[in-house]
Formats: sequence, C-alpha cells, structure tokens
Amino acid sequence: MTVASQPGRTLRAVRRRVPRKAAFAAFLAVMGPGLITGFAGNDAGGVTTYTSVGARYGYAMLWLLLLSTAGLVVIQEMCARMGAVTGKGLSDLIRERFGVRWTIVAMLALLVANGTNVAAEYAGIAASLGLLGVPSTISVPVAGIAIWALVVFFSYRIVERALFVVILAFIAYPITAVIAGPDWGAVTRGLVIPTLPVEQAALIAALALVGTTITPYMQFYIQASIVDKGVDAEQYGYARLDVLLGSVLTGVNALFMIVVAGQVLFPAGIKVDSAADAAKALAPLAGAQAGILFGAGLLGASLLAATVMPLSTSYAICEAFGWESGISKNFREAPVFMGLFTLLLIAGGIVVVLFPQQLLIQLILASQAVNGLLLPIVLAFILRLAGDRSIMGGSANGRVTTTIGWGVAAMASLLSVGYVIVTLLGIG
Repeated sequence: MTVASQPGRTLRAVRRRVPRKAAFAAFLAVMGPGLITGFAGNDAGGVTTYTSVGARYGYAMLWLLLLSTAGLVVIQEMCARMGAVTGKGLSDLIRERFGVRWTIVAMLALLVANGTNVAAEYAGIAASLGLLGVPSTISVPVAGIAIWALVVFFSYRIVERALFVVILAFIAYPITAVIAGPDWGAVTRGLVIPTLPVEQAALIAALALVGTTITPYMQFYIQASIVDKGVDAEQYGYARLDVLLGSVLTGVNALFMIVVAGQVLFPAGIKVDSAADAAKALAPLAGAQAGILFGAGLLGASLLAATVMPLSTSYAICEAFGWESGISKNFREAPVFMGLFTLLLIAGGIVVVLFPQQLLIQLILASQAVNGLLLPIVLAFILRLAGDRSIMGGSANGRVTTTIGWGVAAMASLLSVGYVIVTLLGIG
C-alpha cells in the first residue's frame, strides 16, 4: 500500500520529540542527497557563470543569487518530500500521472541536455588539471574510469561517502575569498539592494545566473537519491534539514565565487569566459595560492557533477520506463541503468578529447538552451504532483507552499525562456 492510499500517514503525523543525540544520529543517517545535489549544482558551468558575473558586474547581482537560492530551497524540498512519501522517483510519478507521451518528451530533452553537460564537466576537469600541466588526454580518461569504477563496483553508501570527500574541495572558494580580502560592507549591500545595470549583456548575465542555480537534473537526482537511500516519511524531518543545508550552502559557495571575481577581477576590468581563465587571472592579482585554490575548487565541482549528472539521467530514464535502477545494483540487475551511465561517461569524454574547443562551447550553449526549455515543464510537473492529494495524501503542498512554488516557477521559467531566446538570437 502506498502512502497516498493511507491519508492518515503523513509527514506531520510522524513528527515527535526525540533526544538531541538520537536526533543528531538520525540526521547523520539520512544526510547526503540534499548536500550532494546542492553542491553538484555548482558545476563547471555554474563556476563559469558566477565568476563571469562577478568579473563583469562586481557585487551588483548578489541579490538575484539570494532570490534564486531561496527558490532552489523550495523546489528541492518538494522533490525530496515526494520521494520520501511515495517511494518513487520524479519521472516515475510523471509517467503515472501524465502518461507516456509527456514522459518521453521530458526524457529526450533531459538526455540531450545532460549528455552535453557531461562533456562540460570533463572540460572543467581538463581545465583545472591543465593548470598543473596535465594534458586532457590523460586527465579526462583517468577521471572517467575512476568515476565509472566507483559507481559500478561499489554500493550507494560508499559512493555517497566518496562524493562527500569531493565536496570538501568546495572549501577552496571561501578560503580564496578570505585571501582576496573583499569589502564585506559592499557585499552586504549587493545582497540587499536590488540593482541591474541597464544594458543587454547584464540581462543575459542575470538570466544565466538564475538558470544555473535551478536546473532540471538536480530535481530528478534528489528525488531518486532519496528513494535509492531508502528515506521514508518517518525520517523526512531530518532529510529536510539535509535539503535545506545543501541548497543554502550551494548558494553560499556561489556567493564566494562572485565575491572573489568581484574583488579581484572586476576592478582590473578583466572579463573571463571560463573558470580556468579566472584561476589564471587570479594568480598574478591575488597571489598564486588564490589561483591554485580556485582551480582546486573547479576540479572538485567538475568531478562531483560528472558523477551526479549521468546518474541523474540514468535514474530518470529508467524510472520513466519501469527499468531497474540503483547504484547498489550491478550490471546484471540493472543493465539499462548501468549501461546508460557508462555510455554518458564515454560519450562526454570523447567529445572533450576529440572535438575542438569552439565546438564544445557551442554544444554547452545548446545544452543550456535545452535546459531552459525543459525547466518550465519540469517545474510544472513538480508543482502539480506535490499538490496532488491522491498522490501525497496529507503531505501535499498547502496554499502558502503552492503559492510560493508557482511564484518560483514563474520567475525561473520566464528567465530561462528569456535566456533561450537571447541565446538563439545570438544577442550579447
């Protein structure tokens, strides 16, 4: 029997007071999906977007980052709650509620967008290790084989712990910010005073900033990982804290990226097109340590996303068509899941090693456009499902949550569609 067929069993019904030590132990037991998904959002494309925004506009768009991070918290919480209450992934619920046709459309778009973005993560790995003189012909295959072996040969628990280790690389960004020595008063003003430079390029930068904060693959992954880990309604109170921490910390790290670029590159008038360019530019201006740390952060971000993104795609497609999925399963138990994961890793690596850099940039731009078109559809699915009492029972969205959710969806969707339009028209 599902939770939906037992309306009395809701998230509210299972809340009870427990000793602090027991509560902390319970939190540690479910911690993971929210933190990993959140940090994975700060991938190579995210690092590039945030640093380029800071380099070009200083702290002027920090308020927009604050709004988009709040939106991410709302949407991620809904997906995690659906996973805990129903025990099903997002694409599984989309197929059951809206039919196969809509599911196929969403999965095709997700496959195109994520498949191209895997190449972008490999490009981030190659660029970060390239700062140390390691050629892409070595760094990309080694990274790909390591990621593949981790997921294929080890259990969910071990993979999760390995990803926690990778997350530690993100500490490079706050340390780099301290080295840069920003004016924290100016940073605070950027967070609380909405400003937007009156120029076309500023609008495009704003669209990209929001679009890179809330992306479709994150929603599919967090719900699938909640299910794969076995988090249920009774544990969800602790899982919600994990989701909150993951979303907030990813926003905080993005803030540090913008702050570093705004403090060091913006006054010098240096504009960057990639995170690797930012790391190279930081070294002579803020010291070699700052450049190395920024490159280390890019490596960690790229490795994490290069693992999570193909996993998200494999989860979503297998759930959508009823195929077995799960990190703890082997090739015999989940052949499509493991096969698709392997194919995405191989294809992404081949693209980075063999294709010219300019073509790779065009592919990444195309994938962002697909993401922009997919996001409104995915957000509409999420809000419809999370508010459906026949699926969620008493844990469905209330009026306030529904209103906030549709507001977030409207903002993110308008900005994403706007970004698609200016990308297709070549405005910039």
